Amino acid sequence: MPEGANDERHDHFLRLYVAHEEALRCFLLTLLPGREEAREVMQAVAMVLWRKFDGLSSPADFRRWAFGVARMEALTFNRDRQRDRLVFDEEVLALLADEVDHEADGYAAEREALDECLGKLEPAQRKLLEAAYEPGARIDELAVTMGRTPMSFYKALHRIRLALMDCTQRVLTREGMA
Repeated sequence: MPEGANDERHDHFLRLYVAHEEALRCFLLTLLPGREEAREVMQAVAMVLWRKFDGLSSPADFRRWAFGVARMEALTFNRDRQRDRLVFDEEVLALLADEVDHEADGYAAEREALDECLGKLEPAQRKLLEAAYEPGARIDELAVTMGRTPMSFYKALHRIRLALMDCTQRVLTREGMA
């Protein structure tokens, strides 16, 4: 395969993988006992997806295909660790996988609707929201920094959250997902 074609194939895979990585990780967290196990299986999933990427029929099928691979890797992981009494048996794992797989499209639609609604916020609202959700953020410190009382900051944050919930519901209804 020519060098440029391999780079293009790699870029195409990465775009699809990164777009679905968070959903895959959440999926695995429902099938495995903990974050470490999910992280380990996630690495195996990425390797399998890359190795078999040429067999993918259409980019639109990537999500479903990747979830199928993740499901099989989780089954293999659990089967290999069967002597641990905290491991789900295959039947329970299959039920969980079916449920999460069924709900995954709805979660993706909700995320897209939320992203659309976040884009509609006023810059000041967006700044307040982003500040509140920064790792380690403390509302009392943020309020002082923004020249507000903690109570007014909480109220403003609450109004933004309500507006986002309302907007997201309207978008989902418009798209026929609600």
